[in-house]
Parts: sequence; structure tokens; C-alpha cells
Amino acid sequence: MGPLRICRRLCQQGLVWLLCGLPLCSMAEDVVMAFGEKIPPFCFPESDSGIELEVIGQALAYKGHRLQPRYYPLARVPIEFKRGNVDAAMTDLGHDLSPQGAFYGEPAVLYDNVFISLKERNLQIRTAEDLKGLAVVAFPGALKRYPAWLESVDKDGLYFEQNNQELQVSGLNKGRFDVVLSDKSIFRYFELMLSRTNLFHAKAVQMHHFVEVNPNDYRPLFRSQQVRDDFNAGLAHLKASGGYQAIYDSYLK
Repeated sequence: MGPLRICRRLCQQGLVWLLCGLPLCSMAEDVVMAFGEKIPPFCFPESDSGIELEVIGQALAYKGHRLQPRYYPLARVPIEFKRGNVDAAMTDLGHDLSPQGAFYGEPAVLYDNVFISLKERNLQIRTAEDLKGLAVVAFPGALKRYPAWLESVDKDGLYFEQNNQELQVSGLNKGRFDVVLSDKSIFRYFELMLSRTNLFHAKAVQMHHFVEVNPNDYRPLFRSQQVRDDFNAGLAHLKASGGYQAIYDSYLK
């Protein structure tokens, strides 16, 4: 019996290492994964860091896998998976990739888009009508994602999209816009970064929830079912151990 077959036999018996020095049947892999380009605080390509990268990387490491991130314009992330250029992707952008061999993991992070206004304005935003007459700035693509809420504002010439979300935060603070549409964590991150300068003094804000968050809207996908299962196990451990919240806190507190 060869050493590899012996290793597999011992692995089935629950032993961890073999004297031959071969790793056991968990078969740790380098997981090449597609991420969107810079999305603070979730993804910083220049340093391979960010909330999303750290959560996914640590979850994969629980079973010995190593995350190898690759960065693309967000729209190309699912395309690179379909082309077979990566082993995993951070999102499918709403297109089911199961027919292309994707196995979906549990949500690694939660994007919670809300309307944000200055508390001193005492705005109430419960319906699309409540946005009438208000200048709204949002992230690129928000109009297509939330047409029922934003089309009338756009027709009135009061809707703007801004790729630099730091400018959204500073613009709201200076009263250049009435409302910002942003993910809560992204807004909080830039607010913290700006507050560390002497030129910015954050005003109290009010967050208005307008859609129900569905965690399954944003799930990582893997080409290997085993790697997906290992990721899920690692993510559950990370949450139970407090490591998941610690990652969030390191960027947002």
C-alpha cells in the first residue's frame, strides 16, 4: 500500500498527521477568489485587507485553505467565475451561477443600504414620496437597483450618483445634499476617516431603513463543494469565537 493510500486510511480513522509528512485528506487548497476593486472598508486591494477579505480568509484558513484574492471591476466578478479563471467569487451580482458549477456559501458580510440624513433636519423617510424635493446622492447603479424609490427624484433633477463615497459623507455634513443612500458600514468607515482630520467635525445623522435586508442576496460562491463546506464551518467558528465581530470592530470603531 502506497503512502498516499495509507494517509487516506489514517485520515478516515481521525488521525491528524502521518510520519511520512504528507498533509491529511482535508487537502488544503489555494483558493483563487474574485473580488471587486476597492470597496472600503470591505476590500482594499493594495494591502489585501478589508472586512470581507479578512472574514473569508480566516474562515477558509480554519480548514487550512489559503485565500488568493484577485481584483476586478465589480461587474466582471461573476464573469471571471463563469470563464473558469477563478475558484470562487465574492458575489454573483444577482445571477444564479449554480448551472455553471457554483456552490453557494453562507453570507460572509452584510450590505445594509439605508437613506442617511442629518439628524438636525428631522426628516422622516418612510415612502418614496418622502424624498420629493430632496437632493439625493447615491452609489453608482443605485437608480437601477431601487427605481421605485429614486426615479421620481431623478426626473426632478435632484438625484446624483457619486463613486467617491467619502465625498458623499462630507457633502451631507456640509449640507450639499439632503440625503445619502449608502451601506451603513461604508458610511461609518468614511465618517471615521474624515473625523481623524482637523477639517471635519461629524454631525449626528439619522439612518432610514427602506428595504428589508436579505442576507442571501450577497453570498460567496465556490467551484468546489468541499471548499464551500469548509468555508461554512470556518465562518460558523469565526462567529462563535467572537472573531467575526472583532474584524468589523477593527475597521469601524
